[in-house]
Amino acid sequence: MPRKLESETIGMLLNDVSRLLRAAFDRKLNAMQLGITPGEARTLIQVATTEGIKQAEIATRMGIEPMTLSAYLDRLEALGLVARVPDPADRRAKNVVVSDRADPLIDEMMAGLREMMGAYTEGLGQGGLELLRGNLRILRDNLRRLDPCLAGKESNREKGAAE
Repeated sequence: MPRKLESETIGMLLNDVSRLLRAAFDRKLNAMQLGITPGEARTLIQVATTEGIKQAEIATRMGIEPMTLSAYLDRLEALGLVARVPDPADRRAKNVVVSDRADPLIDEMMAGLREMMGAYTEGLGQGGLELLRGNLRILRDNLRRLDPCLAGKESNREKGAAE
């Protein structure tokens, strides 16, 4: 007889929440009709959050292939929302920055996403939200520290912020 695994493990719960949030994010962005796809929106958010990092690092952070990221960036660049600039430390690399033209779109997008997350986190309260954020940071940092595949993937910006 096959063994039934527990469905309420931390890993299973995180996987379910991540999958459900991603689908909700996609539906919300599509409903907002901002003129960009959910993938492009995720890219724009990542660039705005980590402005000036290399394209390859953005792809790693997003968990997507560099070619997929390149297609998203091509479209965002054509819309005037981001720019690729030479990395001063590596002539071969390009860093990505957000243009001023993206600010109103980012503001509108983030307002909609804050509203969405407010509904999904209802009942947690401010203390519960801070506890959840803190525990997720600990889990993320432990994964980065203990997983040899993730070693060295942390950006200098995050290392500096952690000190």
